[in-house]
Amino acid sequence: MFPEDDEDPAALFRAAIGAVTPMREQSPSIPAQQRPRPKPRARMAEQDEAQARGEFARLLQSALPLEGGDVLSYRRDSLPNRTLQRLRKGHYSVQDELDLHGATAAQAERLLRQFLLEAHDHDLGCVRIIHGKGLQADGGVPVLKNLVDRLLRLRADVLAFHSAPPNQGGTGAVLVLLARR
Repeated sequence: MFPEDDEDPAALFRAAIGAVTPMREQSPSIPAQQRPRPKPRARMAEQDEAQARGEFARLLQSALPLEGGDVLSYRRDSLPNRTLQRLRKGHYSVQDELDLHGATAAQAERLLRQFLLEAHDHDLGCVRIIHGKGLQADGGVPVLKNLVDRLLRLRADVLAFHSAPPNQGGTGAVLVLLARR
């Protein structure tokens, strides 16, 4: 049954194995251990962001727009009213500032989101956002002021905000009190 010792080793192997049936060709597959893992995605954060954008758009359409001289003011229910009064009077030290003058609504939204993320990352407590009074706005509606108001109300890291005192920009700027990490 086995060939002589002087034969080809491959022939010896085939003789030892016996008859074989060739497998049909398959596409090369990578074992599960060697497959690259997909990059992680923050699906819940993406869903939250999409939901917030939808609500933001809904709020922009349903709410009465603010006028140039209107005061921006907001406080979370969990925050004492005294804190908002101190913010209104400018008692908190401003640690950073963002000026949105000349930006389109889309640019301003992107800049504001990025600014607030960075402020949160650096654990800043109070920031100033200059949006302008909107006196040059078409139709008399201050676009950036309304954008800032609506966006800040929807952010979880914003505890309170109020239009700045007159010596810090008045109704053309807003002081924002941020939650600490």
